[in-house]
Amino acid sequence: MTGPPSQPESESTEPESAPTTDAMTVPLEVPTDADPGAVAEEGDAEPEFEGPRRRERRERAERREAQARARAIEEARLEAKRKVRNPSGGATPARGSVRGLKVVLLGLLALVVTVGLGLVMYFTPLMSVRNVVVVGTGSVTEEQVLQAAAVPVGRPLLQVDTDAVADRVATIRQVATARVQREYPSTLRITIAERVPVAVKDFPDGPRLYDRDGVDFTGPPPPALPYLDVDNPGPADPPTKAALEVLTSLRPDVAGQVGRVAAPSVASITLTLTDGRVVVWGTNDRTEEKAEKLAALLTQPGHTYDVSSPDLPTVK
Repeated sequence: MTGPPSQPESESTEPESAPTTDAMTVPLEVPTDADPGAVAEEGDAEPEFEGPRRRERRERAERREAQARARAIEEARLEAKRKVRNPSGGATPARGSVRGLKVVLLGLLALVVTVGLGLVMYFTPLMSVRNVVVVGTGSVTEEQVLQAAAVPVGRPLLQVDTDAVADRVATIRQVATARVQREYPSTLRITIAERVPVAVKDFPDGPRLYDRDGVDFTGPPPPALPYLDVDNPGPADPPTKAALEVLTSLRPDVAGQVGRVAAPSVASITLTLTDGRVVVWGTNDRTEEKAEKLAALLTQPGHTYDVSSPDLPTVK
């Protein structure tokens, strides 16, 4: 007996089990540069904590960026100024360099002008001698000075040796000093100082005058000039120098009373006044002190006044 027919095998109608959650989990990659706030919204994750070191590095980077930005702005500003001052685009020289160049150029220009003027004055007759002025003459005449100077008219002033001209004028015996100066554009000035006589001495060929240095010269003697009584008068004679030193040390009111000064030696100088009184001077030591004592003694009556010892002057 056959049993009931076997039913065909059919596919199970039970639903297939869903995959487990572990098998479907996909890791979520979060970009490192993503906004922490966005990550928090998507994954509800907490923002990453910024420590002190990381904050310090960030702030340092921000400061460098700000400084670089400020430098760029300053350089752009300076470049704009340079373009305004120098539109052609060439380099602008430093102010100190320009000033130094101007000074050098001005110095060179002054040197060229000076040399040029010197050459013109030295070699051309534009500033030549056309006039000679003589100053200081008294007993010496202007003709004597011009003849001794021997300056040719028409010679350029710079070619005139003023020292040589002064030496030639000083050969005149009555001239004590001579000075020659150029006065542009065309004048030469000769200034002389004549010798001042302080004593006179007779000679067979006529009287000779002596200045305070013992230099003799000829000329009309002034009135009341003391007579010099020495054996060998001259600037190198010791008795002459001693006698003239005494005369020039006296006060003017006393010197005007002296009629003769005798110096047979340096140690025996005597003065004879115009009224006949005699002054024993002795040596020329302490001359200034003796002159003061004599001025006081002459107010007293007497014939001989001895100041050879100024510590003990006497009147006889």
